[in-house]
Amino acid sequence: MGRAFEFRKARKLKRWSAMSKTFTRLGKDIVISVKEDGPDPATNSKLRAVIQNAKAANMPKDNIERAIIRASEKNQENYKEILFEGYAPYGVAVLVETATDNNTRTVANIRSYFNKHDGSLGTSGSVNFMFDHTCNFKVNKEEINPDEIELDFIDFGAEEVFVDGNDILIYAPFECFGEIQSELEKRNVEIISSGFDRIPNTFKEVAEAEKIEIEKLLEKIEEDDDVQNVYHSMKE
Repeated sequence: MGRAFEFRKARKLKRWSAMSKTFTRLGKDIVISVKEDGPDPATNSKLRAVIQNAKAANMPKDNIERAIIRASEKNQENYKEILFEGYAPYGVAVLVETATDNNTRTVANIRSYFNKHDGSLGTSGSVNFMFDHTCNFKVNKEEINPDEIELDFIDFGAEEVFVDGNDILIYAPFECFGEIQSELEKRNVEIISSGFDRIPNTFKEVAEAEKIEIEKLLEKIEEDDDVQNVYHSMKE
């Protein structure tokens, strides 16, 4: 198995946020996708993907529909996506994806978290190059043969395909998302969920006591309502 598999295995062991936080993040994703390409999932591929993810997270159908309606209203502000880069203690690289309607607030908050936990907020490009930006898809292995996907989807950019329980997971570079999504839909393969990850090129090993300090910073960042995802290079 490759880096994507090891990365996913570590992420699955992570303590995920409460369900309400997950729904808040998905709600922002719905607003962003509707503002970009409209409220019709049939013509908005990004919205289709968000709806699939919302269903996979057990977000009620009524919540999804209300979020789409709210996102379509003229008085609904859009969210700006901002990527923050920095270092946790002991040289662990950190990337923070945010979606905010108040840039000043978000910048101040993220900077304060790094400062209070002995980290440092960097400039644009200072850490991003250490991570590969990837896309991923989860499909049911009963719908399509894993070997078939691995062979056929190389042409669409797939780099890793592996079985995880009853699911098949496909990893590819970020820019291949649209082509793979389109091909899976063309083959009538149901996409259970899809998304994006930032996988470190190398993982940094730290002592257990150091890990505890680093996790305090990561957990504080993840609690912020403007934060969508946090990635780091610490080996778990």
